[in-house]
Amino acid sequence: MRSLVAVADTESFATAAAQLRTSPSSVSRHVADLERQLGARLVNRTARAVTLTEYGARYSAFARRILEEIEQEDGRLTGLSKSVAGPLSIICPKWLGSLALGDAVAAFAVRHPDVEVRLELGGLQERSYAFLENGFDVSFQTRPLRDSQMRLRKIATLPFVLCASPAYLDARGRPVAVADLAAHDCLTHEHESSWQLDVHGRRRTHKIARSSFSTNSYLALQRAVVHGRGIALLPVASAYQDVIDGRLETLFDGAQVHRRSLSAVFGPGEAAPPKVGALLDFVAEWLQEHPMPLLPPVLGEGAGGP
Repeated sequence: MRSLVAVADTESFATAAAQLRTSPSSVSRHVADLERQLGARLVNRTARAVTLTEYGARYSAFARRILEEIEQEDGRLTGLSKSVAGPLSIICPKWLGSLALGDAVAAFAVRHPDVEVRLELGGLQERSYAFLENGFDVSFQTRPLRDSQMRLRKIATLPFVLCASPAYLDARGRPVAVADLAAHDCLTHEHESSWQLDVHGRRRTHKIARSSFSTNSYLALQRAVVHGRGIALLPVASAYQDVIDGRLETLFDGAQVHRRSLSAVFGPGEAAPPKVGALLDFVAEWLQEHPMPLLPPVLGEGAGGP
């Protein structure tokens, strides 16, 4: 199409080729290819002049409109690719989106009104790259990344805490040492087979032989603990209010539970698109300015012995 339009403007294969920075034979071949495709002669070639046929004049006008639309759309897309604008689809676990991360994404949407934000809670699949296949640009996750082709950026560190309800502890007793957990009902998040605790500077591991209750939702897990079903490892940000209000108690004074990283995963490439980079910068800064709540010292029994 570019070759035909150049020939129409210059009435010369050589001059058209010079404008397009190619050879006259290439321009002639392009026009001939169009003629074969359309089944009609577009150009009259003589030793003295090159003129358009009736079909050539009509098709070159059509080609000119198409090329102008392509250039306009190219310009628009180039502008979008360099600006913080356009659709941005995000997916994250329900418990994260219902807490600080949801607030951070909402604040980002206010800061960048030209970005059309879509935030979906839940629905994450085991395959780390599945979110791309489902049309999402960014996935916030707390589990390890297994696909090395995906890009990952650590956003924050999430503290966890072992909790039980007062009613459960009254009925079953409070564990004093990590080894005591073997005699208790342990409730777990999906695929959770052990708990890592640093007690007085020593790493302790409790392997969970049998889970009394398991779920893929920290919110559901927390409700089971509040109702007295057993002991569970919960995100501090989620359990905070129930601990403050007395519905939950934390275990092992002096023990630090192994923390997990909150990471943003996005598609492969040398650099993230501007809107993705802006989101990650904003969320990381927002979480620093609005840190996760810290729980007070453990109240009750237990010295957190080995």
